[in-house]
Amino acid sequence: MLPSNDLNRTPRVAPASEPDTLRPNPNPAEETAWIIAAQTGDRAAYARVVNAYWDRLYRWLFRMTHDRHKAEDLTQETFLKALAAIGSFRPGSNFRAWLFRIGHNNFVNLKRGEKRSIQSLPEEPTHAERGPGPQEMASDREALVRVSRAVAELPPDFRSALLLRAEEGLSFREIAAILGITEETARWRVFKARQKLVKVLDPDLVPPAKGEEG
Repeated sequence: MLPSNDLNRTPRVAPASEPDTLRPNPNPAEETAWIIAAQTGDRAAYARVVNAYWDRLYRWLFRMTHDRHKAEDLTQETFLKALAAIGSFRPGSNFRAWLFRIGHNNFVNLKRGEKRSIQSLPEEPTHAERGPGPQEMASDREALVRVSRAVAELPPDFRSALLLRAEEGLSFREIAAILGITEETARWRVFKARQKLVKVLDPDLVPPAKGEEG
């Protein structure tokens, strides 16, 4: 088993805000090989797992916390806990769902420990800091801000389910496993989240699930 401080030596720097692009999910066979190697103490193999999933996990936690420092801490903590428990993971099963489940538990613990709940708007993408661009670019940024605000105002349970469905493209069964709920409840939360967004956004701005139309 790897010592927990080995993750701190991994040359991985979290982005300042949510990443604009994400790495493709690793090949299942390749991922399984990495995990099996990590379970035998291969530090480089676990570093590959971290690099494969860091941006995805960080982006989800950033959208949940609206705070890059909290998201960075939660992402780091999640990978440390995953490293500590890697020996109990069954290679070939759904590692992403397992990892996101640990991340969700860390987020829940963070919220429970906070004396006050202060929600801020997500940071705008770094390209928004550039000088004024064409009118259509300004319009796109305005739409992005409206969507971000509307999603940020969703109850956390609805927001987490919607983001896992719309941005990660996870099945309702996978969402249920991550959030510790039934598949029916996962489906209902995504439906209610979209229903709430339709009330405040134009229908074409409501985030669809990956692989779905409209």
